[in-house]
Amino acid sequence: MNPAADIELDLSGLQCPMPLLKAKLALNGMAASQVLKVVATDPGSERDFHMFAEHSDHRILHFSKDETAYYYWIRKA
Repeated sequence: MNPAADIELDLSGLQCPMPLLKAKLALNGMAASQVLKVVATDPGSERDFHMFAEHSDHRILHFSKDETAYYYWIRKA
C-alpha cells in the first residue's frame, strides 16, 4: 500500500532536470514531515531522485514504477 501524500505533483512529460527542480520547489513550500508524491515519466528521474534523497535530509518513503511512469513518495525533512 502506498503512503498517504499531502501534496501530489504530476510532472509527466517533463525532461531532466525539470522533474527534480519542480519537486524541490514543492518541498521548499511544505512543512516538515509532510509527504510529496511525484509522478514522472523521465527515466532519468529514477537516478536523480535517489541521488537527491541521498544528499539531502529528505527521505523517499516509497518508490515504484510501471510501463508508463515513476512514482515517488518523499517525506520532507
